[in-house]
Order: sequence, then structure tokens, then C-alpha cells
Amino acid sequence: MTNRHTGEDAWWPLLIGDIGGTHARFAVVGHDRGEMVRLADTFTADYASIDDAITAALASGEERPRAAMLALAGPITSDRVPLTNSGWVVEPKRLMGRLALNEVVLLNDFEAQALSLPGLGDNDIARIGGGSINPDATRVVVGPGTGLGAGALVRAAGLWIPVPGEGGHVDLGPRTERDFAIWPHIERPHGRVEAETVISGGGMLRLYRAVCATDGVAPRRATPEEVTHAALAGDDREAVEALTLFCTYLGRLAGDLALVFMARGGVYLAGGIPAKIAPLLQSGAFRDAFVAKPPHDRVLADIATAIIVREDAALSGVAAFARAPERFGMDVSGRRWRA
Repeated sequence: MTNRHTGEDAWWPLLIGDIGGTHARFAVVGHDRGEMVRLADTFTADYASIDDAITAALASGEERPRAAMLALAGPITSDRVPLTNSGWVVEPKRLMGRLALNEVVLLNDFEAQALSLPGLGDNDIARIGGGSINPDATRVVVGPGTGLGAGALVRAAGLWIPVPGEGGHVDLGPRTERDFAIWPHIERPHGRVEAETVISGGGMLRLYRAVCATDGVAPRRATPEEVTHAALAGDDREAVEALTLFCTYLGRLAGDLALVFMARGGVYLAGGIPAKIAPLLQSGAFRDAFVAKPPHDRVLADIATAIIVREDAALSGVAAFARAPERFGMDVSGRRWRA
């Protein structure tokens, strides 16, 4: 089958990547029906540039790619793309020169997560609560990690149409009396409480510090990992409350996005955090907050929610689009560079 981008010989083998604020994951796809062969994962902090990280990752593989399709954590508006939560700057023309590539295509990371949703099986997700999944309906993906990403996959005219966005930067406000007590103590890096301010790795720590400040106690945990571990162990009341609030606020945001897109195909949680805190997400706070949106409680109660437990889901989404772009209503004009 001839590739719709450049022609079979110029496109395959294809390097695909999922680059976030903390991790960079790569794979090579040999041809349009070929298996996705994973390369060594890297941490963005370990390399000065994405060029160096890709060079190191390719050293662990056998096939040399002739093109690349990379999903990035950040908006793609020019031929110089800084990542939102990393010091890396992606420059496709430089990549093509250094790696001898014929072509580079850039996607948004949550565009890639959305592209993966039709291919996820029962073993790739862990359900949270009730609701049903309509396989031909719009879906939403939300992912707290280093930052907070969001995207949707709309079904229209027989196509899957990914809708990337910056949903992590919408405003988030207090709702309960406890929220109003805690809110003044939340650190605000951008001068306001965005969803990402509290629903992210750094946000978890901000919530913990705010709970401690509200209760007049000294924080005993210094990192998001410490807060998570203490909360799951149940040996730190403030940590437990912080993580419960984290799940609650994530549920509120997920419910808002479900209503915006009428996501009867389900709402899926991606990113580095949900799988780690699955027991708390499945304990009730997330789902209760997701549904509690009168007068539309019944609508939301019918929408399924789940955690994506497949680690390379975004890579699989990139590969799905590369293999069969005719399935997706997606234009890469302005995001494709050719040598």
C-alpha cells in the first residue's frame, strides 16, 4: 500500500515518538502493516535536546528511520516548537539534517492520545464506576502528569477527528466550603488557579501544602511522589485529603469536558499519574464529582470513565494514523516538513 504522505519508499521505516515534560518514548514502524518496535525510553532531563535523545534511542534499534512523526507536549505554531514543561525545542529542519530524514510530521501529544482511543481493548483500560461506551461516539481524554493535557476524538461522517487543545489551562474554581477555605492557600504560578495548577504532579504538592496551611500544620512531604505514597498508605491525613481533592477536581474537569463534547464514547484518563493512584480514583471521589452536575447528572451517569493503563497508548495512536490516515479527518498542513 502506498503511503499517502510521501510515497512508500520515502516514508518507511518511520520513527514515531511521544514526548512529554518528563518522558520521551520512541518506536520504529517498519512499514504500514508492520509491528511497532519500541526503542529505549528516555527522560527529557537526561538530554540537552530532542536530537540527542533520538540519536541515543536509535542506537538501541536495528532499523534506521527515513521519516519521523512525533507527538509533542505543546502547541505547534511554527517550525520552532518549545515544549510546555521541558527545556527542549523541536526544530524539524534541524532534525531532518542531523538524522538524514526525508520528512518530519509533528502532532500534539493529546492529539496522539485521542488517536489511540479506537484501538484500545479491554486490557488497555481500567474502568471507574458505571456508564457505557458507545463505540461510534465522541470520546475525551484527560491526562495529568508533569502538566495537564486534554483532547477529544469526534466521530463525524465516518471519520475519527482528533481535537487537540490546552484544556489544562482553563479556570478552576472552589465549590464546597472546604474548597473556599483551602483556595486562598493555593500557590498560583500564573496568577490564577488553572486546572493544571492543582491537577498535575506539581498541583498535587500545591494541594498538600494548601491543606497543611489551612489546618495550621507543617508539611511533612516535599515531593508529589511522597504525597502520593503517604496518601495511598493512609498514614498522613493531609496527604490523604490532598489526593482525594486531586481526584475530585479531576472528576469535575472530566465531567465538564464530557458535557462540552457530549462524550458518549467515554472519558479516558491518561498521563503518568492516574495509573499510580488508581485505587483512590476508583474509590468514589472522582466518579461522584464527574456525575454531580445537575441538571445533567443522569447524562453523565451514563458516560463511562476509565484509566488508560497501556503505557505506549500515544505511540499506538501515532502509528494508527501513520498506517491509515484515511480513517481520520486530520490535516497536517503547516505541521509537515520535507527535505
